[in-house]
Amino acid sequence: MSILPTAKTQPKPYLADLTVLVYGQAKIGKSTFCSQSDSALFLASEPGLNSLDVYQAPIQSWEDLLNACAEIGEGKHPFQTAIIDTIDNAYKFCTEYILRKFKVEHESDLAYGKGYAIVNNEFQRVLTKLAFLPYGLFLVSHAKEIEVETRTGKYTRIVPTLPDKARKIVLGMVDMVLFCDLDVTTGEDGAQNIRRVIRTKPSLYYEAGDRTGRLPETIDLDFKKFMDAFTTAVAPLKPIAGKPVASATK
Repeated sequence: MSILPTAKTQPKPYLADLTVLVYGQAKIGKSTFCSQSDSALFLASEPGLNSLDVYQAPIQSWEDLLNACAEIGEGKHPFQTAIIDTIDNAYKFCTEYILRKFKVEHESDLAYGKGYAIVNNEFQRVLTKLAFLPYGLFLVSHAKEIEVETRTGKYTRIVPTLPDKARKIVLGMVDMVLFCDLDVTTGEDGAQNIRRVIRTKPSLYYEAGDRTGRLPETIDLDFKKFMDAFTTAVAPLKPIAGKPVASATK
Protein backbone atom coordinates (compact mmCIF):
# COMPACT_ATOMS: atom_id res chain seq x y z
CA MET A 1 0.00 0.00 0.00
CA SER A 2 1.49 3.31 -1.08
CA ILE A 3 2.15 6.00 1.52
CA LEU A 4 2.70 8.69 -1.11
CA PRO A 5 0.03 11.42 -1.27
CA THR A 6 -2.56 11.61 -4.02
CA ALA A 7 -3.68 15.19 -3.27
CA LYS A 8 -2.07 18.42 -2.15
CA THR A 9 -2.48 19.63 1.42
CA GLN A 10 -4.48 22.85 1.73
CA PRO A 11 -3.31 25.99 3.59
CA LYS A 12 -4.67 26.13 7.13
CA PRO A 13 -7.03 29.10 7.35
CA TYR A 14 -7.44 29.23 11.13
CA LEU A 15 -5.11 30.86 13.60
CA ALA A 16 -5.93 28.06 16.05
CA ASP A 17 -4.19 25.65 13.64
CA LEU A 18 -0.88 27.52 13.72
CA THR A 19 2.23 27.85 15.87
CA VAL A 20 3.23 31.45 16.60
CA LEU A 21 6.26 33.01 18.30
CA VAL A 22 5.52 36.37 19.97
CA TYR A 23 8.49 38.29 21.33
CA GLY A 24 9.47 41.81 22.34
CA GLN A 25 10.66 43.94 25.21
CA ALA A 26 9.26 43.50 28.72
CA LYS A 27 5.85 45.04 29.51
CA ILE A 28 5.04 45.88 25.90
CA GLY A 29 1.86 43.75 25.93
CA LYS A 30 2.83 40.30 24.64
CA SER A 31 0.86 38.33 27.23
CA THR A 32 -2.16 40.63 26.93
CA PHE A 33 -2.12 40.09 23.16
CA CYS A 34 -1.90 36.30 23.51
CA SER A 35 -4.60 36.21 26.20
CA GLN A 36 -7.18 37.23 23.61
CA SER A 37 -6.55 34.20 21.42
CA ASP A 38 -9.27 31.57 21.12
CA SER A 39 -10.03 29.76 24.44
CA ALA A 40 -6.55 30.47 25.78
CA LEU A 41 -4.66 28.45 28.38
CA PHE A 42 -1.39 29.86 29.70
CA LEU A 43 1.36 27.42 30.62
CA ALA A 44 2.98 30.01 32.86
CA SER A 45 6.67 29.30 33.37
CA GLU A 46 7.31 32.71 34.97
CA PRO A 47 5.25 35.27 36.89
CA GLY A 48 3.73 38.24 35.08
CA LEU A 49 0.07 37.38 34.51
CA ASN A 50 -1.28 38.93 37.71
CA SER A 51 -3.04 41.77 35.88
CA LEU A 52 -4.79 39.42 33.44
CA ASP A 53 -8.03 37.47 33.89
CA VAL A 54 -6.86 34.21 32.30
CA TYR A 55 -6.74 30.45 32.74
CA GLN A 56 -3.22 29.48 33.73
CA ALA A 57 -1.37 26.35 34.79
CA PRO A 58 1.84 27.08 36.74
CA ILE A 59 4.89 25.46 35.13
CA GLN A 60 7.86 25.24 37.49
CA SER A 61 9.73 22.31 35.95
CA TRP A 62 10.01 20.35 32.72
CA GLU A 63 7.97 17.59 34.36
CA ASP A 64 5.17 20.11 34.91
CA LEU A 65 5.22 20.98 31.22
CA LEU A 66 5.24 17.30 30.19
CA ASN A 67 2.24 16.63 32.41
CA ALA A 68 0.37 19.67 31.07
CA CYS A 69 1.08 18.66 27.47
CA ALA A 70 -0.17 15.13 28.14
CA GLU A 71 -3.39 16.49 29.62
CA ILE A 72 -3.86 18.90 26.72
CA GLY A 73 -3.32 16.01 24.30
CA GLU A 74 -6.11 14.00 25.93
CA GLY A 75 -8.54 16.68 24.77
CA LYS A 76 -10.78 16.61 27.86
CA HIS A 77 -10.82 20.39 28.24
CA PRO A 78 -12.39 23.47 26.61
CA PHE A 79 -9.13 25.12 25.53
CA GLN A 80 -8.21 25.80 21.91
CA THR A 81 -4.91 27.66 22.30
CA ALA A 82 -1.92 26.82 24.51
CA ILE A 83 0.46 29.66 25.40
CA ILE A 84 3.92 28.90 26.81
CA ASP A 85 4.90 32.10 28.61
CA THR A 86 7.84 32.15 28.46
CA ILE A 87 9.48 29.63 26.15
CA ASP A 88 12.83 30.86 27.53
CA ASN A 89 12.06 29.48 30.98
CA ALA A 90 10.67 26.30 29.47
CA TYR A 91 14.04 25.72 27.78
CA LYS A 92 15.79 26.40 31.09
CA PHE A 93 13.58 23.78 32.77
CA CYS A 94 14.39 21.32 29.97
CA THR A 95 18.10 21.82 30.56
CA GLU A 96 17.72 21.30 34.31
CA TYR A 97 15.68 18.15 33.68
CA ILE A 98 18.40 16.61 31.50
CA LEU A 99 21.16 17.54 33.96
CA ARG A 100 19.25 15.84 36.78
CA LYS A 101 18.54 12.80 34.63
CA PHE A 102 22.23 12.29 33.80
CA LYS A 103 23.44 13.50 37.22
CA VAL A 104 25.78 16.16 35.86
CA GLU A 105 26.29 19.82 36.69
CA HIS A 106 26.53 21.17 33.14
CA GLU A 107 25.82 20.06 29.59
CA SER A 108 29.55 20.09 28.84
CA ASP A 109 30.10 17.39 31.48
CA LEU A 110 28.77 14.89 28.94
CA ALA A 111 31.38 14.08 26.28
CA TYR A 112 31.62 15.50 22.77
CA GLY A 113 28.73 17.93 23.03
CA LYS A 114 26.34 15.11 23.88
CA GLY A 115 24.70 17.09 26.70
CA TYR A 116 23.71 20.00 24.46
CA ALA A 117 22.36 17.60 21.83
CA ILE A 118 20.25 15.71 24.38
CA VAL A 119 18.75 18.94 25.77
CA ASN A 120 17.91 20.27 22.32
CA ASN A 121 16.48 16.95 21.13
CA GLU A 122 14.19 16.76 24.17
CA PHE A 123 13.13 20.39 23.74
CA GLN A 124 12.36 19.87 20.06
CA ARG A 125 10.58 16.57 20.68
CA VAL A 126 8.10 18.05 23.14
CA LEU A 127 7.47 21.27 21.19
CA THR A 128 6.92 19.32 17.97
CA LYS A 129 4.46 16.99 19.68
CA LEU A 130 2.59 19.97 21.14
CA ALA A 131 2.56 21.78 17.77
CA PHE A 132 1.01 18.73 16.07
CA LEU A 133 -1.94 18.68 18.47
CA PRO A 134 -5.18 20.15 17.06
CA TYR A 135 -4.79 23.38 19.01
CA GLY A 136 -3.14 26.73 18.44
CA LEU A 137 0.26 27.21 20.06
CA PHE A 138 1.76 30.55 21.09
CA LEU A 139 5.35 30.76 22.35
CA VAL A 140 6.26 33.96 24.20
CA SER A 141 9.82 35.26 24.49
CA HIS A 142 11.65 38.45 25.39
CA ALA A 143 13.93 40.38 23.03
CA LYS A 144 17.64 41.09 23.03
CA GLU A 145 20.14 42.82 20.77
CA ILE A 146 23.01 40.89 19.22
CA GLU A 147 25.90 42.15 17.13
CA VAL A 148 26.18 40.60 13.68
CA GLU A 149 29.48 40.81 11.85
CA THR A 150 29.67 40.48 8.08
CA ARG A 151 32.37 41.02 5.49
CA THR A 152 31.17 44.59 5.02
CA GLY A 153 30.80 45.56 8.67
CA LYS A 154 28.78 45.11 11.85
CA TYR A 155 25.16 45.81 12.67
CA THR A 156 22.76 45.26 15.57
CA ARG A 157 19.90 42.80 15.25
CA ILE A 158 16.98 42.18 17.64
CA VAL A 159 16.18 38.50 18.26
CA PRO A 160 14.30 36.37 20.84
CA THR A 161 16.26 35.79 24.05
CA LEU A 162 16.45 32.02 23.67
CA PRO A 163 19.93 30.45 23.46
CA ASP A 164 21.11 30.18 19.88
CA LYS A 165 20.35 26.50 19.22
CA ALA A 166 16.97 26.67 20.96
CA ARG A 167 16.14 29.80 18.98
CA LYS A 168 16.90 27.99 15.73
CA ILE A 169 14.62 25.11 16.76
CA VAL A 170 11.74 27.48 17.51
CA LEU A 171 12.25 29.63 14.41
CA GLY A 172 12.32 26.50 12.26
CA MET A 173 8.97 25.20 13.49
CA VAL A 174 6.73 28.26 13.87
CA ASP A 175 4.36 29.57 11.21
CA MET A 176 4.70 33.19 12.36
CA VAL A 177 7.34 35.23 14.18
CA LEU A 178 5.68 38.37 15.55
CA PHE A 179 8.05 41.06 16.81
CA CYS A 180 6.33 43.45 19.23
CA ASP A 181 7.98 46.83 18.85
CA LEU A 182 7.58 50.56 19.40
CA ASP A 183 7.07 52.64 16.25
CA VAL A 184 8.25 56.20 16.85
CA THR A 185 7.28 58.99 14.45
CA THR A 186 7.53 62.77 14.65
CA GLY A 187 4.42 64.85 14.09
CA GLU A 188 4.20 68.18 12.31
CA ASP A 189 4.48 69.94 15.66
CA GLY A 190 7.76 68.16 16.37
CA ALA A 191 6.26 65.96 19.08
CA GLN A 192 7.05 62.27 19.10
CA ASN A 193 4.24 59.78 18.57
CA ILE A 194 4.83 56.28 19.96
CA ARG A 195 2.73 53.38 18.75
CA ARG A 196 2.96 49.74 19.84
CA VAL A 197 3.09 47.54 16.74
CA ILE A 198 3.69 44.01 15.51
CA ARG A 199 6.26 43.54 12.76
CA THR A 200 5.66 40.44 10.64
CA LYS A 201 8.14 40.52 7.75
CA PRO A 202 11.86 39.63 7.74
CA SER A 203 14.32 42.44 8.28
CA LEU A 204 18.08 42.80 8.56
CA TYR A 205 17.59 44.43 11.95
CA TYR A 206 15.07 42.14 13.66
CA GLU A 207 13.69 38.62 13.47
CA ALA A 208 10.17 38.38 12.05
CA GLY A 209 8.28 36.30 9.54
CA ASP A 210 4.91 35.06 8.29
CA ARG A 211 4.87 31.79 6.38
CA THR A 212 1.17 32.21 5.62
CA GLY A 213 1.96 35.34 3.61
CA ARG A 214 -1.35 36.86 4.76
CA LEU A 215 -0.28 39.65 7.09
CA PRO A 216 0.74 43.22 6.33
CA GLU A 217 4.25 44.24 7.30
CA THR A 218 3.14 46.24 10.35
CA ILE A 219 -0.02 45.93 12.48
CA ASP A 220 -1.05 47.67 15.68
CA LEU A 221 -0.33 45.56 18.75
CA ASP A 222 -4.01 44.86 19.16
CA PHE A 223 -5.41 41.34 18.86
CA LYS A 224 -8.64 42.42 17.17
CA LYS A 225 -6.76 44.33 14.47
CA PHE A 226 -4.40 41.39 14.06
CA MET A 227 -7.34 39.01 13.61
CA ASP A 228 -9.06 41.41 11.23
CA ALA A 229 -5.94 41.42 9.04
CA PHE A 230 -5.55 37.64 9.28
CA THR A 231 -9.17 36.71 8.54
CA THR A 232 -9.50 39.26 5.74
CA ALA A 233 -6.60 37.56 3.99
CA VAL A 234 -8.13 34.12 4.65
CA ALA A 235 -11.58 35.04 3.32
CA PRO A 236 -10.94 33.99 -0.32
CA LEU A 237 -10.00 30.48 0.83
CA LYS A 238 -12.54 27.69 0.68
CA PRO A 239 -14.04 26.72 4.07
CA ILE A 240 -12.73 23.47 5.53
CA ALA A 241 -15.05 20.94 7.22
CA GLY A 242 -17.85 23.46 7.38
CA LYS A 243 -15.98 25.93 9.58
CA PRO A 244 -16.83 29.63 9.17
CA VAL A 245 -13.94 31.07 7.21
CA ALA A 246 -13.93 34.42 9.02
CA SER A 247 -13.43 32.84 12.45
CA ALA A 248 -10.35 31.56 14.23
CA THR A 249 -12.56 29.34 16.39
CA LYS A 250 -12.34 25.62 15.86
